[in-house]
Amino acid sequence: MQNLNENTTTPQDLKKATTNVTNFQGKFNLNKSGFDPNMPGHSTNHQMILRQQPRTIKETGAGIGLPKEVRLEMALMLDDHQCALTVALHQYNKHHWLTEGAESFLSLHHLLEEHRDKTVEHIDKIGERVARLGCVPTAHPVTQHELSYIKHEVEGRYTMRDFIRNDLEHELKIQEMLRKTIDRAHELKDYGTAEVLQEVLQDREDLGYHLYSVLEDDSLVRGMVHLVDNNYDMVGDRLIDPHNKLQ
Repeated sequence: MQNLNENTTTPQDLKKATTNVTNFQGKFNLNKSGFDPNMPGHSTNHQMILRQQPRTIKETGAGIGLPKEVRLEMALMLDDHQCALTVALHQYNKHHWLTEGAESFLSLHHLLEEHRDKTVEHIDKIGERVARLGCVPTAHPVTQHELSYIKHEVEGRYTMRDFIRNDLEHELKIQEMLRKTIDRAHELKDYGTAEVLQEVLQDREDLGYHLYSVLEDDSLVRGMVHLVDNNYDMVGDRLIDPHNKLQ
């Protein structure tokens, strides 16, 4: 008897995203602290009174009783995360603005708006933790992209599946890097940072699940596709389990 199991072939979009994440060699910029003349926004040609250089740590504990070297390492990792999330935010903005199509304009428009709002929340949460550890977080947009372990897609309009696939790839990479920092935070007994990032990670996993689900193979539109492509993908054209009372 012919196998009646459903088709579980993974769409090419998902294969591309997961393959790119498998090859991802994400690293933190732990050697980038203080002024760098090659970084935008690091010029000292101004009249302001300098109190602390970027990505440096206060000598005293800033009210958090962790050693200076622990606070610095954690703060630099956290700063890299907020830089990456800012890049993700910019890309979500672009995709939110450019949604189109029968299934996209309303549903994806609102979905991407939710992702954008959640990303703003996470940037703020992580940036505040950087400051609480006594560090100066990166704020210049060009420097943020330079320090980010994910990069913004090229300019231009592409298909909605391309947009969502690129966002999914970002989410999977962010999750991987968050787990690295959470593991390191536990090793260094920085449980406050671990708790902040665990909350962020759970949210990012939800966002990744949303994007993955959008890219999966099944679709309500498929019920009409047979009218134009002659691929015979109506339910009535396939073998159906006669014991299935839903048919």
